[in-house]
Amino acid sequence: MNLYVKELRSHFKSLVIWSVCIFLMVLLGMIEYEGYSSSGQSINDVMGEMPQALQAVMGISDMDLSKASGYYGLLYLYLLLMTTIHAAMLGAVMIAKEERDKTTEFLFVKPISRTKIITTKLLAAFTNIVILNIVTLVSSITLVGMYSGDEAVNGDILMTMAGMFFLQLIFLVFGSALAAVKKQSKRASSLAAGVLLLTYLLSVAIDLNDRIEMLKYLTPFKYFEAKNIMFGGGFENIFVLLSVVLIAGLTVVTFVFYKKRDLNVAL
Repeated sequence: MNLYVKELRSHFKSLVIWSVCIFLMVLLGMIEYEGYSSSGQSINDVMGEMPQALQAVMGISDMDLSKASGYYGLLYLYLLLMTTIHAAMLGAVMIAKEERDKTTEFLFVKPISRTKIITTKLLAAFTNIVILNIVTLVSSITLVGMYSGDEAVNGDILMTMAGMFFLQLIFLVFGSALAAVKKQSKRASSLAAGVLLLTYLLSVAIDLNDRIEMLKYLTPFKYFEAKNIMFGGGFENIFVLLSVVLIAGLTVVTFVFYKKRDLNVAL
């Protein structure tokens, strides 16, 4: 329990910063939506004039951006990028920070097994991503609701948050597995963020070229897209199953390699 509390405290300031950024992202996004709506411009026409490549990068699809739900679907992609980057870096840092801070010896002289250490660290990381997900959920329901009028949006937001949580878990354990496998675990957080951005770019490439659509199974960003969750009938079973397999497999990798790795101690 002491280790769990210690981990929570060490990431508290970071969690507050990420939470504030999430709130501001939703707030500014909905203020922008209100600006388009009150100006009399057709936001669908404005966005439609952009080059196709730019539309793909921005996550613009067939959603009706003149509605609060459609605009939130666009905003969801940026929220997803923020929360998954947070999760990937958190998973890596949870493993690497003892070596980074030169506290490895202090930790391992305690009467506690490596299995318990990694379990406690992952539980603390899990708590962090749950809190950030809840912050995103509450911010979205509150702020989108202020601009949605009579349109029902809460159900759609709840569905997108469930999809976001799957991706947060995937990238959390991906970051932890990467840090456990790498000899120089201090570089794992930047590498995890780099791989995450590559999977996002792959999802953009798929949107631009239908011939590589089969590659969608290689990028989690195609698993829970807003246009499918909100306007396409909800989750696809294959992507839910694939997410569970990835989470379980990467968690096993984290435990196995963490128990075997040679830890760098302070000299």
